[in-house]
Amino acid sequence: MRRILILGGTTEARLLAEQLAARRDLAVTLSLAGRTANPVAQPVPVRSGGFGGAEGLAAHLTREHVDVLIDATHPYAAVMSGHAAAAAKSTGVALLALRRPSWVAVAGDHWIDAKDGGAAVQALGEAPRRVFLALGRNHLAPFVAAPQHFYLVRSVDPVEPPLAVPRARHIVGRGPFAQAADQALLTAHGIEIVVSKNSGGEATYGKIAAARSLGLTVVMLRRPSLPAVPAVETIADALAWIDHGQATFAEREV
Repeated sequence: MRRILILGGTTEARLLAEQLAARRDLAVTLSLAGRTANPVAQPVPVRSGGFGGAEGLAAHLTREHVDVLIDATHPYAAVMSGHAAAAAKSTGVALLALRRPSWVAVAGDHWIDAKDGGAAVQALGEAPRRVFLALGRNHLAPFVAAPQHFYLVRSVDPVEPPLAVPRARHIVGRGPFAQAADQALLTAHGIEIVVSKNSGGEATYGKIAAARSLGLTVVMLRRPSLPAVPAVETIADALAWIDHGQATFAEREV
C-alpha cells in the first residue's frame, strides 16, 4: 500500500482526495495548515498544523513512510511549496505539484499588474477610492499605508485585528462566489476598483467577471515564483501521474 500525503487547503486538494479515498491500494492523508477556523469537511484523514519548515516536513515524510507527496496548496503558498520541494529532494520522496492555471485577461478586462501588495497600494493612487480587497488576511498589511481609501474586505475568517484604517468594512464569506452576487456586492458598496490575487479556478472568479461587467479596474497581484518541480494542472493528470509514475507520464516542469 502506497502512502500519499496531500498538502491541501484548496478545492483541488479536496477533489483529488475524493478520487483517491476509496482506493484500497493507497493510504491517503490530507494536510491542512490549520489557519482556517472551520475548514470544509474532507474525505480522507486530516493532519492539521505546520511541520516546522522543510526539515520538519522531511522528518514527517520519513517517519510516516510517505511514498508520494502532492503539493496542492494555493498558488500563493510559495513558502510551503518551497518546503515541499526541499523535503522531497532530501528524502527521495516522489513529488508532484497540482497547480491550477492562472486567470487570463479577456476582452473587456482592465487589469493592472502588481508585483506585490506594496505595488498594489501604489496602483490605487492618492485620491480616495472605494476599494474591494479580496486577498485573504495575510495580504492586507500594506494597505494600512493608504488610509485615505474605503476598503471592503472579504475573508474566509474574521480579520483580527481589523484593518487599521479609518474606513473599512469586513465581511466573511467562503466561495464559490457567483458573478451576479459579486456584482450586487460591488454595486451596493459603490466599489470603484478591485484588488485580487490571480488565484485561478472558478470558485472566486465571480468578482473578476463582475468587475468586467461593471467596467471596473482590477489590480491583480502577480503570482509568486514556485519551485521547478513536476507539475500538472488537472486532477485527471494528477491521477494519471499517481498511477503511472514519472517513467511513463510526461509531466511538465513549471
